[in-house]
Amino acid sequence: MGAFPAPDLTMTALRLMVSRHSAFYSPLIGGIAGGFFAQEGFEPSYAVVPAGRTVAELIAAGEIDVAQSAVSASWPFLERGEPAPLVHFAQINQRDGFFIAARSPDPAFAWSKLTAGQLMFVHGGQPQAMLAYMLHKHGVDLAHVQGINAGSTQSMMAAFRAGQGDTFHEQGPYPQQLEHEGVAYVVASVGEALGPVAFSSVAASRAWLAGADAPRFMRAYRKARQWVSTAPPAQIAAAEQSFFPDIDAAALAGAIDRYQRLGNWGGDASIERRHYETALDVFLHSRLITKRHAYDTVVVPPPA
Repeated sequence: MGAFPAPDLTMTALRLMVSRHSAFYSPLIGGIAGGFFAQEGFEPSYAVVPAGRTVAELIAAGEIDVAQSAVSASWPFLERGEPAPLVHFAQINQRDGFFIAARSPDPAFAWSKLTAGQLMFVHGGQPQAMLAYMLHKHGVDLAHVQGINAGSTQSMMAAFRAGQGDTFHEQGPYPQQLEHEGVAYVVASVGEALGPVAFSSVAASRAWLAGADAPRFMRAYRKARQWVSTAPPAQIAAAEQSFFPDIDAAALAGAIDRYQRLGNWGGDASIERRHYETALDVFLHSRLITKRHAYDTVVVPPPA
């Protein structure tokens, strides 16, 4: 998942980049692992955004074609009165994908319990904003939670294994892996508690979307999204295993199963206006934006 390999010249290069790497983004990963992009004549490359860069910058520079992003990635540009270099044309997830894992099973888990210990959570940006908004809706102020910022996902995993923190906040399959190891137990889902929201999306430049590759991409993406929504989780996990070499197959399948049951990948591929409006509510609550940015400046319909 580093530098892009040399493309097969008999195929069309498709440079995909993600802001985060997890099973939560299986609609895109599955497009590669399930062969759906290849069926449309693409040679897909997959990479995680390098440290210090953003997918918006890389799209603007013409270094990538399509990215896993979020509608919120456009708002900093609009806040500065600038046009965003990317537009969002399909949803990946219509719910938050973070889970809460605890040191012990807790069938009676309540969100207020997070104030009684140390929560290792993903700090900054959308993950923290969604967590704060969800907790606010359930009568808890994130400011009253003793948080631990352990850095990257791998650093968080190592720190939790070493005994830091009482609860752990991350996307699947990482909490499920800790559960597989007997280190933690998944006790709650932020997405289930928060409800539908425009969380993650597929984005590109307007110029790329006007080209001939965009409809082919969308045909493949719809098939991949349908597949990860309905196929047996173990089958999807087996296809995606090479993307998660440090994750046990059962943990990966468990995360995919949970996302299917939550309905993360259900519904139409278009980004619904009502889900977009909820995302605005989330960011206004954390004061990450100052106004409600118009849906039509950020979202476009999927290419036909």
